[in-house]
Amino acid sequence: MKPFEIAGLPSDEVKNFVGGTHSDPFRVLGPHGVGEDLEIRVFRPDARKIEIVLDRDPEEPIAAQKIQQDGFFCATVLDATRDLPYHLRVTAWDGSEQLTRDPYQYGPIMGEVDMHLFAEGQHWKIYEKFGAHLRTVGDAAGVYFAVWAPNAQRVSVVGDFNGWDGRVNPMRKLISSGVWELFLPGIKQGAHYKFEIRTQTGAVLLKSDPFAFFNQHGKSTASMVYDLERYTWNDAAWVESRRTKNWPQSAISIYEVHLGSWRRKAEEGNRQLSYLELVDELLPYVLEMGYTHIELLPIAEHPFEGSWGYQVTNYYAPTSRYFIDKCHQAGIGVIMDWVPAHFPKDAHALAEFDGTDLYEHMDPRQGEHQDWGTLIFNFGRNEVRNFLMGNALFWFDKYHIDGLRVDAVASMLYLDYSRKPGQWIPNVHGGRENLDAIYFLKRFNEVCYEQFPGIMTIAEESTDWPGVSRPTYLGGLGFGFKWNMGWMHDFLQYMSIDPIYRRYHHGNITFSLLYAFQENFILVLSHDEVVYGKRSLLSKMPGDEWQKFANLRMFLAWMYGHPSKKLLFMGGEFGQRNEWNHDTELDWQLLKLSRHDGLRRLVQHLNYVYKSEPALWQLDDSYEGFDWIDLHDADNSVVSFLRKSRDGGIVAFVVNATPVVRYDYRLGVPESGFYRELINTDAETYGGSNVGNLGGVATQEVPWMGREHSILVHLPPLATLAFKLER
Repeated sequence: MKPFEIAGLPSDEVKNFVGGTHSDPFRVLGPHGVGEDLEIRVFRPDARKIEIVLDRDPEEPIAAQKIQQDGFFCATVLDATRDLPYHLRVTAWDGSEQLTRDPYQYGPIMGEVDMHLFAEGQHWKIYEKFGAHLRTVGDAAGVYFAVWAPNAQRVSVVGDFNGWDGRVNPMRKLISSGVWELFLPGIKQGAHYKFEIRTQTGAVLLKSDPFAFFNQHGKSTASMVYDLERYTWNDAAWVESRRTKNWPQSAISIYEVHLGSWRRKAEEGNRQLSYLELVDELLPYVLEMGYTHIELLPIAEHPFEGSWGYQVTNYYAPTSRYFIDKCHQAGIGVIMDWVPAHFPKDAHALAEFDGTDLYEHMDPRQGEHQDWGTLIFNFGRNEVRNFLMGNALFWFDKYHIDGLRVDAVASMLYLDYSRKPGQWIPNVHGGRENLDAIYFLKRFNEVCYEQFPGIMTIAEESTDWPGVSRPTYLGGLGFGFKWNMGWMHDFLQYMSIDPIYRRYHHGNITFSLLYAFQENFILVLSHDEVVYGKRSLLSKMPGDEWQKFANLRMFLAWMYGHPSKKLLFMGGEFGQRNEWNHDTELDWQLLKLSRHDGLRRLVQHLNYVYKSEPALWQLDDSYEGFDWIDLHDADNSVVSFLRKSRDGGIVAFVVNATPVVRYDYRLGVPESGFYRELINTDAETYGGSNVGNLGGVATQEVPWMGREHSILVHLPPLATLAFKLER
């Protein structure tokens, strides 16, 4: 037989296949009936010799004939049908042998229902079908690969198991769905791979697997076969108790962390801690400090460290579950930043995945964030929505995450977000609302809460979009919580003003209560406020060194008294002086200084008081839990208010935002009794001047501020006080 002459196969198909341009490898390779006989075709450039070992007669292997020098082999089995089981015995050029099933003897594997649900955008466990999965087909153990690339001419699996040669393992295209699949026997966990995609224009792309469970970091961008099921969880009690949680009426105090810069090993070249090291250091610290949750900046794979994780290339490729499991066992919830609003243009990732704008919009007026240099998902495409929805569910299912904080929601809601006139395309009604993104966000929330009761979704949404944290059946977006960016802006602006001028900005600190119960809010002092020249929290405060600390202590205690849940970025709890730098650890040496350690002790105390007093969180979502005592004392820059619990518990807060001690300041209170001093940010143990009320004050029968009872208290300078009613 001459080169390229194979029975039942035109020579030009062999040429196209060897040239890497054939789009239907199963037409060329594997078993094919030729008359009464069976022809088995194999392409293995790495093989010196190939034999066909029949299951029915393993002692009589059939030598395959090498058709041409590039590695095309062919063998004929007389009087046989396509379902004849066989192995390939491959002898490499170095003399080593491998006995394996032929990848091209298997029929289609992905089911019609899976493809139908994916095309509809409603396959909630799509991550169990796409990507690379260890599985057994028949008697062969190996890896099943599947990827969506509907516009590709050819897709191959390449890796360290086939010399990264895209001709060796081309995939089968399932025409109806645009999905390509291949089962490779003998591949094991730890194998590195990519998808080689030949576009319709002839370009050859090397792409990481969008559904990879593990990916190389940095300049190396290969995906890795990884078994998600090998880990045994020990957090069943936590997960079960979470199902019945009413989070809006529970205590939530969040410590926001960038894991790569919380701590580092300076003696080892500024090395980042591993997840095993982090769980041994971060978790005890969070427990000691009294937080209820850790919020992680994105931990999905991102090549550029300077993006802090917000430019994700591999949405399904995180790191260790051990960290989350240990947190749950210790009673700490874990929230993760999730980034469905945009993705980077890295050539190995999602951008122009199959040579076309597959995941993104084609028109840059819809498909590109010009400010960030990133691409926008096409939320109108079912498969793209399914990719993202599946990813959210993946984190809840496979990694037991307790909540997703969704980044940059405002950029998703508005078609003209950060765009000038003429740079955006109106919706079908002529408006600026992104209807596809709105539908996606609503459906995302509905499905997540339906599939995993007790989790939470949190929106970083900086506009006045109505009903962000209201149910979709009431017209809302369906999030559990919304970051209160307005409170953060107003209060940080107020705190930066010299106290002598604060009387003219009193509205900054009272306005937030006009809308405090329209959403389920989280008060945030996040990483975004301590970078890019905004200075650290401590550095934002006016005055000399003493006043800076006093202002910050006052501010943090005020935050804990204000309705809504709490979030504080790492370093803020002890007065980090420098702006956050993702390339180095926090300035932990500052804790050797009394004022910094005093601030840390205050935050620790605030967390414990907050968790132990239902008045501070039980009615966070209702005006029933809040009442002003006096919001009008702008001249003295003093505000006072009540927090209430469902059973009638009362905690009175009073804030003195000037460095003047105000003795015998009278406050009207709703009931008689003894008001025990719970919090005094001027206490000496926190670094204050120790002006206080000797543990508390009793009421007097002096009507004041429209109330029958009142108390006389001493207000320390630049301080927040809290008093609990003891009847």
